[in-house]
Amino acid sequence: MNHRHLYAVGACLAALSTATPAFAQQEDSNSLTVGVGVAAIPSYEGSDDYRVIPVPQLRGKVSDFAFWTRGPGLYFDAIPNTDPNGLDFQLGPVVTVRFDRSSLKNIKDDAVRDLGKRDVAVEVGGFVGIGKTGVITSAYDNLSARVAVTKDVAGAHGSMVVTPAIEYFTPLSTRSFVGMGISADYVGKGYGRYYYDIDAADSLASGLPAYSAAGDKAGFKRVGVNLTGGVSLSGDIRKGWALFALAGYSRMLGDYADSPVVSIAGSRSQWAGAVGVGYTF
Repeated sequence: MNHRHLYAVGACLAALSTATPAFAQQEDSNSLTVGVGVAAIPSYEGSDDYRVIPVPQLRGKVSDFAFWTRGPGLYFDAIPNTDPNGLDFQLGPVVTVRFDRSSLKNIKDDAVRDLGKRDVAVEVGGFVGIGKTGVITSAYDNLSARVAVTKDVAGAHGSMVVTPAIEYFTPLSTRSFVGMGISADYVGKGYGRYYYDIDAADSLASGLPAYSAAGDKAGFKRVGVNLTGGVSLSGDIRKGWALFALAGYSRMLGDYADSPVVSIAGSRSQWAGAVGVGYTF
């Protein structure tokens, strides 16, 4: 599995974890939504080959303290959601596991496979954000903005990842909703060097030209947008079974897009899609 969107599957398929809009969580101080989906994503971040993976998701509240998953990442909001006007201040820890290129059997391109596998990264940090319920279309739509900052502590890329995101969800009725999210990734030099630079030995092994620009400086690696939708099977999106779907597009940027891993062996354009089912208790 790749990281968060979820190549991530971050930000793209991460929307499956926030697919139930805010009004679905407001009535109870304790709630739990469990979901599972099937996603089509690039075989690595920057690839033009695709594979299908399972996507488990989790979201809930315990005494008004919210938690949720985004791909292989877990967020916990240490500020309880108790404001009667729908204002939600967010602050808390986040842990994400990045599997990008950690298994050679998932990489279809021979040249990238010959570069060798990468270690699994464990990115630990925190996030801060703000959300508001009842903004544009009704008393139940939700607009939120969030920034997560993490650092690899497992000795893989050993660098930072900063992920700003803006999300909007609105119910169409008690049975269905739609949403949109925009996000980006800003990464440190170690990240670019680990995943996108190619030294002389790797160039000889893979046939790809040597490249060193991605590790020269920190920068924005990608920007993406996703569209989501859901419909209840029980007649009320706030409880019982529901179906979800997602379509997402990301664009690799700058020196990361210019890396032969992307520009020759892969593609700057990254697509993702997913369908899933969830149950809210």
